[in-house]
Amino acid sequence: MKRTTRIIAATAAAALALTGVAAVATPANAAKKIKIAFVMGAVNDPFFNAMKIGAEAEAKAQGVTLLWKGDAQYNAATQVPIVQNVIATLGKGDGLVLIPTDGNALQALNDQAAKKGIAVANVDTQVANLKNVIIQITGNNADGGAKAADAIAKAIGYTKGGSYEVVIGLTSPTATTNVGRQKGFEAAVSKKYPGIEIVDTGYSASNPQRAAANISAWLTQYPGLDGIFAIDGTNASGAAAALQEKKLTGKVALVGYDAYPDNVAKIKAGIFTALIAQDPAAEARLAIKTLVAYIKKGTKPAKKSVIIANVTLDANTSAADLTKYTYKN
Repeated sequence: MKRTTRIIAATAAAALALTGVAAVATPANAAKKIKIAFVMGAVNDPFFNAMKIGAEAEAKAQGVTLLWKGDAQYNAATQVPIVQNVIATLGKGDGLVLIPTDGNALQALNDQAAKKGIAVANVDTQVANLKNVIIQITGNNADGGAKAADAIAKAIGYTKGGSYEVVIGLTSPTATTNVGRQKGFEAAVSKKYPGIEIVDTGYSASNPQRAAANISAWLTQYPGLDGIFAIDGTNASGAAAALQEKKLTGKVALVGYDAYPDNVAKIKAGIFTALIAQDPAAEARLAIKTLVAYIKKGTKPAKKSVIIANVTLDANTSAADLTKYTYKN
């Protein structure tokens, strides 16, 4: 170090000492550009594509690098190696937004990331233990399930003493969103519509073709089927295709989740009784904004768990609101 530099440094330290202010060490990652890895559920799902738009916009606004990661299949077996690779890529002072396809299967990796100094957020779904998560953001799944039960009951003309059959199409038995919506639906049916019997459930792994096959089989197995609750967007798309193929549009009440553009258009066509819409872009923006604030300033969110309200879209919804809540891709 040059003599002049040593003098300046010593003078600055002395001045801080005289004013009673402690010298602050420069963080090791001060010059490093923050990386935020976003590991989602299924790359072809319009819900996650809408989420990506929000994530990209917020990453750009915050001046951080976004690493968007996912697989075609919605399951833990394919998601685990992706998360392992992401953890190896990231370092202390980076962030991870995780959408765990199985809360138990992804728990260890969630915690491993946090132990490495990576700030972790859970979005949409969550791990079983949120101890090492900065923020968890999701839609109101139980409320969405209850809204779906109300919409089906209204569509089938539910009356006390009547008997009705419905089925539920899901993506995964372990995704916390699916579990929450199913429980909300079942609780509402039990409390308000005891004449409705849930005669079958099935899983599609976020594959609309598999969802269509499930619904098609049920339509044959239960010829008197009154309603279908398609618990997420891919199941909704598959259910709509099955009803159209069998020419049962309008004869079986179909309530779906997620405002995919194609499915929103099918409300006016009478294929969907209703859709429960979320705001995936808002979830992504909030996750990245929260992690950056935590990484840069140590700021923790006011609430660790944030629930974003759902909206029911049906034939009576205004054109403006249909446009507002349709997922952008």
